[in-house]
Amino acid sequence: MAASYLVFNSADATTSSAVKQPTGTSIRTMLQLAPNVPIKVFEWGCSFDGSAAATPGQVELIDTGTVPATVSTAFGVNDVQTFVASESPANTSGTAGTPLGLGTAFSGFATAATTEGSYTAPTRMGDLQLLPPTAPYLKQFPLGREFWVPAGHFLHVRMNFGTSVNAYCYVLFETG
Repeated sequence: MAASYLVFNSADATTSSAVKQPTGTSIRTMLQLAPNVPIKVFEWGCSFDGSAAATPGQVELIDTGTVPATVSTAFGVNDVQTFVASESPANTSGTAGTPLGLGTAFSGFATAATTEGSYTAPTRMGDLQLLPPTAPYLKQFPLGREFWVPAGHFLHVRMNFGTSVNAYCYVLFETG
């Protein structure tokens, strides 16, 4: 069985709830994954706490090739949770960690503005939506048609809202 993992745009919730993160009012990488092994995204999603009067925002799941953003908070090893298979190994530490390299230019999330990379090579869009800031969204990819991201690439969940709202987002992926 393939190893499977779950990551959120928040640190691992222990004695308190996960922290909602602001989207800002320009494009922001809310969640970034830097796989050191190939991964397949089988589900991702997001939810918001905005006003019904607000304009929908652009939300995307995108493989930016070898160009990272610099996010404000790096994942710790406990933030990359094993999922489904109890025999899935825990993420190892550092930028060479497996399955994800950890660090603000590797795998992490935004708690404030990010520095987006300069994308000169083609990117691959896994999903693109205009979403109201009041409703949740989730996408499950059919088995055998998961969104594949090669080792050494960067997977981003990016958002762009006219009025900043708070958001949760997550990615479920597997290796092997």
